[in-house]
Amino acid sequence: MAFVCDLPAVPTVQQDDSVARITRWDFEPGAVTGWHEHGWPYFVVMLIAGSLRMHDGTKVTDVPLAAGQTYLRPAGVRHDVMNGSPHPIAFIEIEVKRPDGLVMMPQAGAAST
Repeated sequence: MAFVCDLPAVPTVQQDDSVARITRWDFEPGAVTGWHEHGWPYFVVMLIAGSLRMHDGTKVTDVPLAAGQTYLRPAGVRHDVMNGSPHPIAFIEIEVKRPDGLVMMPQAGAAST
């Protein structure tokens, strides 16, 4: 059974081009994304520590994550995410549309060749 969506999480798209989509997600306690599926592989970077309650259609799993902790998921996994914490949480989601299009900036202080 799906999560009840009385309170939607708030997505703020920070970048969306042919290479990547970067979205900040803000969740009040109990807020959910709603059922969705990503068309590209994606990374999540937690901004505020909390517990993500993941529903995959079969089971619900609570995943506690620290601020700064990351994870990677493949494209095509249908799921719903809820804030299982008693406080607001936020994360950045980076969907990689074209890995070959990523332009890497030189690191500060790195020697050039």
